[in-house]
Amino acid sequence: MNSRPRKHSLTLRGHRTSVSLEDEFWSAFRKIAEEDGCPINVLAAEIDESRGADCGLASAIRLFVLRRLTKH
Repeated sequence: MNSRPRKHSLTLRGHRTSVSLEDEFWSAFRKIAEEDGCPINVLAAEIDESRGADCGLASAIRLFVLRRLTKH
């Protein structure tokens, strides 16, 4: 298990950005996107649009993954 965040590039509405997440979150995020039949960049853009100004994108993705995994 790698607890250090790793940076990956995403494209949100045509703009490149980097997000740092732990490998376990990247894996779960990719799996959720696949299950939803949605490209990871599209899902990240949806999360980005719905997050509050006081929440960073990496935190918003972690919370999204956590909520999805605990709702089942």
